Amino acid sequence: MTLLARGIGFASSHAADPVQAMDDVMAQLGDEPLAGMLMFCSHRFDRGDLARAINLRSEGVVTIGCTSSGELTNHGYDQDSLSVIGFPADGFRLLSQHFDDVDNFDPVAARDAIRTLVAVAERDSRHLGDKVNHVALFLVDGLSHSEELLTMTIQDALGDIPLIGGSSGDGLMFRETAIFEGGRFQTHAGVVAILSTPRPVHVFKAQHYRPSAEKMVVTGALPHDRIVTEINAEPAAQEYLRLAGHAGEELGIEFYAAHPPMVRAGGEYHVRSIQSANADGSLTFYCAIDEGIVLAVGEPVDRIDGMKKLFTDIERRVGKVDRIIAFDCVLNRIDAEQRQIGRLVSELYGRHRVIGFNTYGEQYHALHVNQTFSGLAIGR
Repeated sequence: MTLLARGIGFASSHAADPVQAMDDVMAQLGDEPLAGMLMFCSHRFDRGDLARAINLRSEGVVTIGCTSSGELTNHGYDQDSLSVIGFPADGFRLLSQHFDDVDNFDPVAARDAIRTLVAVAERDSRHLGDKVNHVALFLVDGLSHSEELLTMTIQDALGDIPLIGGSSGDGLMFRETAIFEGGRFQTHAGVVAILSTPRPVHVFKAQHYRPSAEKMVVTGALPHDRIVTEINAEPAAQEYLRLAGHAGEELGIEFYAAHPPMVRAGGEYHVRSIQSANADGSLTFYCAIDEGIVLAVGEPVDRIDGMKKLFTDIERRVGKVDRIIAFDCVLNRIDAEQRQIGRLVSELYGRHRVIGFNTYGEQYHALHVNQTFSGLAIGR
């Protein structure tokens, strides 16, 4: 689609060749000057070739993005695509700051860099009007195990500017996820961009599960590796399956998606998703985990009804929606397919102008969370 009435542009291509894919999306976006672009791509693309193609077609335009575990396009759930969001220059400003080598992340230096970014964003967006809203878009390597520290640090430095974002994916390979910034794909990296606009904006987080009565206490863990070795003093995988499972069921990605562990924090429950069961009977999680944490087995709620209520609330807050940029956990997609509601979810996403990608985790304000549908709604 082309930019109509200077709305937020969106384009996607399933071309296998990176140059052709980039040519496709830029042709769809048209000639409207852009303040910046947000890009999500299948892990199947050759990253060096794709980076060169992006750089050839985006000169002078701030471009950030990441690899995905599926894309959210005009058709809802999608995959094997290159998807690009274009922010028109007359209504937006986009500035970014990247972080290399997040394994050795320096919180003090990061706070200084973010505060400087905020000051520049506020100064450079004054031409947009007297009342300008700012939102921080955050993308981070989904296999870095660094999301919690980065998210808390960055939100602290942002002050009142809300943070929203997602962890990059690579399908369900769990081998190499990457961030795009500065003209190249990088592993073990993150990028935060401040999007400024006079339009109404709203960040949100929704989840499709509630805690059941079944409780689990983590009695053995390797926190640095996000591994739980024991639950209730029993081998972790065995005890989790006993509490969450039914006769004949086996552990696997579909099972984790349907029965996510949940933890109570800050007065509400949050999902702590499982990534895999290991040969030694332990469980690897997508997020920070430690001994002593009490987990409840999650059970699903009516997702379709919940999504309809969410979209109604979003429209109440921002009025007519231009686009909803969403960070939707890949486990939500798997669970929707297992419950045979994937088509209904896709139709809802398409109807409410949802675009984005499937993540290995989501960031909301100062929290790194799992198995949520989180995002940024931008009004017209």
